[in-house]
Formats: sequence, C-alpha cells, structure tokens
Amino acid sequence: SDVRRLRFAPEDGLRVIARGRLNVYDPKGEYQIVCGHLEPHGWGARQLAFEQLKARLQAEGLFDAARKRALPLLPRRIGIVTSLDGAAIRDVLKVLRRRHPQAHVIVRPARVQGEGAAGDIARGLLMVAAVPGVDVVIVGRGGGSIEDLWAFNEEAVARAIAASPVPVISAVGHESDVTLADLVADLRAP
Repeated sequence: SDVRRLRFAPEDGLRVIARGRLNVYDPKGEYQIVCGHLEPHGWGARQLAFEQLKARLQAEGLFDAARKRALPLLPRRIGIVTSLDGAAIRDVLKVLRRRHPQAHVIVRPARVQGEGAAGDIARGLLMVAAVPGVDVVIVGRGGGSIEDLWAFNEEAVARAIAASPVPVISAVGHESDVTLADLVADLRAP
C-alpha cells in the first residue's frame, strides 16, 4: 500500500535507500524487510518522477513540433490562467495594453504553487479555453525555485495543455526555467 505514495516508479536495477522494519516470516523462518519508505539513491524521488514523466510524455508525442499550433496574428479574446497575487498577471496585462489594447482579456485565477495547484491550473486551462471566442490561452507565473514552479511539471497540467482546443502559451518562470508545461505548450514565452 505504501507504493501508491511514491513519486517515482521503482524499476529493476535502481539503487534505492529503503527504510522499514525487520520482520520474520514464521512459516519459513526467513527474515524480511517491510519497507515503509523508498527513495532513489543519488537522485531525489521528485527528479526521477520528473524524468520518467518527461520520457512518457515525449514517447506519446506531446512535445512533437508537428502537434504545435500556430498562434492567431491578432487574437480578439485572450484567456489567462495565473495567480491574481503575483507580478506575472500585472506584467502580462501591461504588455497587452501596450501592444494590443483592443484585445479582450479573460482571467481565470489559479493557485500556481503548493498542494493542489496543478489541479487548479489544469481546471482553469480547460475552463478558459472553453469560453466562446477565446483565441489563445496564456498559462504561467513569475520565477521562483524549482519547488515553486513544480505545479507546471505535473501530468495534469501537461495533459490539460495538450487537450486545449485553442493554442496555449506557457509563460512560466525565467528564461533558464524549463517545465513540462513549456515543452507541451504551443509556444514558450519565458
């Protein structure tokens, strides 16, 4: 039952650090370790889970250039999924006012870090993309640590971007930050 809580998929040959308790299997008189915690040795469980998910999504073709959609030249309605508290929303709105003031903007607030953020982002993406007349969706947040940006590395967000009926621009973090959302999106705008 503890395997369900792992962030990575155990594989044969993987070096791990296991914690548990020693037990004796009475019918055969054999010792066994009842493992309560398992983590990869040398890599963090989160990094391994990221690499495994990245490989799976790449194998499914979610990063392929052929599936990327062109952005509309002058979108009439632009959906934005981000936090209302961060600087990212102010930056995006400031640029839109300067470059394309006649665009209609629809903002769907979402938590962009912490527990439950990935689900909130994914739901927000699908909701704003379903609004009639929305031509493109921007999803993102400002910079931060890899932990702060982690919601954009979750499978739910990657699949929501891939399932969007309109093109998606990923605007996550700084130029050096690359998330799975960036790889799946039709355009990356750090």
